[in-house]
Amino acid sequence: MAKERKIKKDNLDSLPKEPGVYIFYDKKGRILYIGKANNLKERVKNHFNQPNYKDNLFINEVEKVGYIPLSSEIEALILESQLIKKLQPKFNILFRDDKNYFYVGITNEDWPRIFLTHQIKIKNQKGPFGESPKATAKIKNTFIGPFTDGTSLKETLKTLRKIFPYRSCKSFPKRPCLWHYLEKCPAPCLLEKERKIRKDLENQTKKRQIEYKKNIKKLKEILDGKRKTVINGLKKEMKKAAEKEEFERAAELRDKIMALEKVFSHKIVLEQKFSEEKTNEGKALKEALGLKNIPKRIEGYDVSNIQSNEMVGAMTVFSLVSTNFETKIKEYKYLPNKEEYRLFKIKTVKKQNDIACLREIISRRLGHKEWQMPDLIYVDGGKAQFNAANEVIQLATNNLQQTTNDKQLATQNKRQATIPVISLAKRKNILYTNTFNKPLSLDKLDKVIKMTILRLKDETHRFAINYHRKLRRKKFLK
Repeated sequence: MAKERKIKKDNLDSLPKEPGVYIFYDKKGRILYIGKANNLKERVKNHFNQPNYKDNLFINEVEKVGYIPLSSEIEALILESQLIKKLQPKFNILFRDDKNYFYVGITNEDWPRIFLTHQIKIKNQKGPFGESPKATAKIKNTFIGPFTDGTSLKETLKTLRKIFPYRSCKSFPKRPCLWHYLEKCPAPCLLEKERKIRKDLENQTKKRQIEYKKNIKKLKEILDGKRKTVINGLKKEMKKAAEKEEFERAAELRDKIMALEKVFSHKIVLEQKFSEEKTNEGKALKEALGLKNIPKRIEGYDVSNIQSNEMVGAMTVFSLVSTNFETKIKEYKYLPNKEEYRLFKIKTVKKQNDIACLREIISRRLGHKEWQMPDLIYVDGGKAQFNAANEVIQLATNNLQQTTNDKQLATQNKRQATIPVISLAKRKNILYTNTFNKPLSLDKLDKVIKMTILRLKDETHRFAINYHRKLRRKKFLK
């Protein structure tokens, strides 16, 4: 971090056009006000040239302006909070009210929740401005702040959430929420639910819980201004993982380090909300798989059974939707459309045979002409499952063409015959597709594509195995 520099108030043109923190001093060197800016020169000059009613209370007392240039507005936001808390400038305290200052709250739970608030209650502890303890408070949450800019704080948390996913719901929902499918929440609701059903997942869930708490601690340290401490800690963890030949873990830590360094070196990271740039998973998937059109509806298929007992099949549906609910960026992502999910009890297969089961469920699905046709089909498995899905589609199309002269059905048949199919061989992460002659390596595809396909795989498998467990429990209770 750069050192503070000071200039006289009549020399404002020498201020840099960079993000940073500024400090107003009076003739006696006392601090009047601290603020942050994405453009120091423009923001400070506005205080003098276009003062508001608050500026008029102190602007004539300003003799010198101190400033600290920084790499990004996120860094400026965090440093401003630290300095206000430490130095308690006269007019920052005077202007404080419930609508001006924000705090990041972290709950004291097994799976800590992150939330924003204006008012804080800290038991037996002074507030950030030296307020007396509120002995009546019963909560033991941790609060970080104060932050003056709510919009920038929300953008900062949204950016950091991509690196350190966290829970934000007050209580666990029955099903994983949208944040989980955007990969910004580890879905403790799902992990706890699985743990109750399967006791063998107890240790695995505890490990995930410990890892989650470590990430929350790192996020807190970043908001406390200890970014370098976090990055150095991650580098040590990465080195240890590499020495133990845990290369996937090492790669994951490397990505976090690179993402953090990029965030804090990017001077316009908080201005992205005004950008016209669009993220479109559909377009990315079309280009990566060599598809003719952007798939707006993807159907995933998986089979679940144990030694031919309660054999079931599942169909999930992912739809391409706009997710611009948080900022003005228009992002198009594949999200689960659970109203369209379907379950199948295997009827024709008597012995364990995943390929035969897959043939049955896809054949039965294609028989439902009232259902919207998919633009892409995903099947869980390797080359055998991939070939089975393609053969069923072609057979169903040929049979239908022989029995109808209806032009509308003929058009639908033509579309059905050209449905692209992909399948994932999990052991080697090989992706089979009928648009390329050779299979693709999932690990070599763009991260956006990889994560989209893995979401398809995980959600389809989850839906199938949950149905299988449900039937087994019913049978056991009889």
